[in-house]
Amino acid sequence: MSKVYKSSDGAYIIECPGCKRYHCYDERWEFNGDFEKPTFTPSYLSKYKHPKGYDNDNPAPLEYKGEYVYEVCHSFVTDGKIQFLNDCTHEFAGQTLDLPDIED
Repeated sequence: MSKVYKSSDGAYIIECPGCKRYHCYDERWEFNGDFEKPTFTPSYLSKYKHPKGYDNDNPAPLEYKGEYVYEVCHSFVTDGKIQFLNDCTHEFAGQTLDLPDIED
């Protein structure tokens, strides 16, 4: 296993422990080529919304008409670690964690 998966279209994918989503790096980012201790530059900023009270493990019904929550995940990946910046809305804002292994 490694920390990075290379997709069929040439993008590099990591699993983010903060927002619990995949982050996809394409030609806009520089990659050091190391699948065990990856570094991507510049930072990655993800803004998304989801139905309030629901998440990836508990998806909202298709007919959901309720309120939405807006989330931010902003990070640097350096030497196999992910540094979450303070503007993140998840529990790891301001922390640095090891990247998890990703399945092929």
